[in-house]
Amino acid sequence: MHNARRSLTALILGAALTLSGACEIETGAGAGTGTSGAEAPPPASAPASSGEAPCATRQDTGRAGSFDEAEFQEDLRTAENIVNGYWAKHWPQLFTGEYRPPRVVGLYEGGDPATSPACGGKPLERDNAVYCPAGDFVAWDDHLMRSGYPRGDAWVYLVIAHEWGHAVQNRLRRELVSPAAELQADCLAGGVLYGAADDGTLQFEAGDEQEIVDSFRVIGDGVPWTRPGDHGSAAERLRNFARGGQGGVRACFG
Repeated sequence: MHNARRSLTALILGAALTLSGACEIETGAGAGTGTSGAEAPPPASAPASSGEAPCATRQDTGRAGSFDEAEFQEDLRTAENIVNGYWAKHWPQLFTGEYRPPRVVGLYEGGDPATSPACGGKPLERDNAVYCPAGDFVAWDDHLMRSGYPRGDAWVYLVIAHEWGHAVQNRLRRELVSPAAELQADCLAGGVLYGAADDGTLQFEAGDEQEIVDSFRVIGDGVPWTRPGDHGSAAERLRNFARGGQGGVRACFG
């Protein structure tokens, strides 16, 4: 995994030069960042590595235009399990209190307000992914996930890890949640995915880091629900993801 980290660093150094002000991927519009009673993380130290959980290898579905429904559904389930498993395992090393996973609504049809789940009384929007603090759940629009998936399966892992990061923020004391909450969620996503690789529950394959970089390029700032003022530019988001990937979850609280 150390080789993957080096390749991610090299990709980000190059990508940040071309991404500034260009585009971003929005995965948390409307996500909340409430607080709870967790304490600050202890001084940085490497989390214990464990191979107890089964290793999930993400398959290469990155060919443009390709789509495999069975693999798509499997990647969704695997990403949810890996991200939740990481937080359940490492929470006692990072925070006080007991870890409580958010409810997973998962895919929803944002094109139909009549059936779309509601957050705070408002139906979730199309082409969005959300952590809803009012209902303590995570959800991602079906069209959003399917649109990005043919570019590479890293898409669903990134979206799910980011939204789970907002659920974690909602469980922390207010002072631990960065004013730049979206960038902190990107950082947490990087810490979790690379931390899961250290644990042996996620295996990065050739091209995965490039898929991650490409995911931050995909959706332009002009799309109504991508607002750099709220979420940071693509380059900023990528740098924060790399911060967590390189330094772990604790690096997101500095």
